[in-house]
Amino acid sequence: MDNAHQPVVAARSHALHGMVVSPHTVASEAGREILRQGGTAVDAAVAVSAALSVTYPHMNGLGGDGLWLFYDAATRQVYGLNGAGRSAVRLQSPEHNQELPQRGAAAATTVPGAVDAWWQAHQRLGKLPWAALLEPAIGLAQDGYELSPSQSRWTQRDWELLTHDLGAAAVFSLAAQPTGQPIKNPALAEVLQALAPGGTDEFYRGANARANVGYIAPLGSPLSLEDFATHQSSWVDPIATTYRGHRVYQLPPSTQGLSVLQILNLIEPYNIAGLGQVDYYHLLVEATKLAFRDRNRWIGDPGFSDIPVERLISKPYADGLRSQISPSLARSEPLSATGGDTIYAAVVDRQGNAVSLLQSLYFDYGCGVVPPSLGFALNNRGSLFSLDPSHPNGLAPGKRPLHTLIPAMALRHGQPRLVFGTMGGEGQPQTQVALLTRVLDLGLDIQTAVNLPRWRWGRTWGQPTARLALEGRIEPAICDALRQRGHQLQIEADWSEAMGHAHMIQILDDRFLGACDPRSDGVAVGV
Repeated sequence: MDNAHQPVVAARSHALHGMVVSPHTVASEAGREILRQGGTAVDAAVAVSAALSVTYPHMNGLGGDGLWLFYDAATRQVYGLNGAGRSAVRLQSPEHNQELPQRGAAAATTVPGAVDAWWQAHQRLGKLPWAALLEPAIGLAQDGYELSPSQSRWTQRDWELLTHDLGAAAVFSLAAQPTGQPIKNPALAEVLQALAPGGTDEFYRGANARANVGYIAPLGSPLSLEDFATHQSSWVDPIATTYRGHRVYQLPPSTQGLSVLQILNLIEPYNIAGLGQVDYYHLLVEATKLAFRDRNRWIGDPGFSDIPVERLISKPYADGLRSQISPSLARSEPLSATGGDTIYAAVVDRQGNAVSLLQSLYFDYGCGVVPPSLGFALNNRGSLFSLDPSHPNGLAPGKRPLHTLIPAMALRHGQPRLVFGTMGGEGQPQTQVALLTRVLDLGLDIQTAVNLPRWRWGRTWGQPTARLALEGRIEPAICDALRQRGHQLQIEADWSEAMGHAHMIQILDDRFLGACDPRSDGVAVGV
């Protein structure tokens, strides 16, 4: 659902001692307060993530996943954390000629991984007491927060879905109101309070897990107490390529992070600054098609198949593909619909530590099922599995599906310079490349890079073919020229929330700059 009005476009924020950016103002402020208390970027990021689980429950939460990138100033290393859940050990393929369920408890097939990711990040790179990081979120759930335009819109849109589940209807009934209403979630506050004393055991092996499984299993979910008890996030080595003097980092499979690196490799020889707008859009879309073709062929859980990552992200491989980009004709490429609603947040601290993270339920409100005693929706990420058993992303028990979440950062001379990302399913690689080219090739400031009109090539649910979606602010003459090259266009709102909430932090020698997407309800705040 698109924003129907032009948002107030804020100027970029700047600070000397740290920066936080997220899609909800009070979540950003929670992270800033943790930085002021002497917390690390990871401490602040955990606080932001927990707060967003309360204030943006339609897009993320304790029932979803979390994927993180970290720069550790002490070791000068970039680390990755895959906090995606694995599928149930009792997961079975649907009967012949049936598709994977998209909504309802039967679509809750993967363990929520976000909470364990918070814990793993804090244990390795945090400083303040764990309980202190959850205090802002507990207060928001107990005392209430102001209903955001985004949550109001999506709850009204999804209200019929939510009424199919007694828990969802009970927990989120007040969110189907006009913006600005006070919203509380006492059940979620109790869950967060139970996590505060001792970490995640209560969530994965205690009363919270029993309440979760006890509610969703009778409704058709294959998840069991065993699935929750054995879940653990995975520390992974990031993958990277170079672009315009920067080293750009992404998470490896099971995420689509290599798509960004492939697109950058494909467009690197072009003089991006010298291209006209039509050529710019055309080039990036055509490069995206080639990268997504590889994504759809290769990406899945690396524990189940061999994925030639190093070859796919190499410069010679891109050199061999580049000739398939026609300067004047759009390629026709089949593409599966991937969807996805997510949050992106970033934090840097005065010591130079940086965090880039995404949390997601996959669809808005996930599978649409909410255990009423817990107060959060379960994700439906498992609906992205393929029913082809020979495919790397083929459905199987104990497996992570292909994941669209791709936090990013770019380093120069071994130091982080840009920390960035966006929500938006398969729009994520495309928007990341838009941000990088606007800053590194066109020399734009980061807020302008975020504000400029965006595009998204892909197929949404219910459409027979892939289309190139463009924000309505793109000039009609440009749209006409793209149609003449064979692009099937879909014109969206001027400031379309479907294009994602993209945020950036730029780290300069003497200060931090932050840019928050005006398509969101957030703000960049510094210390």
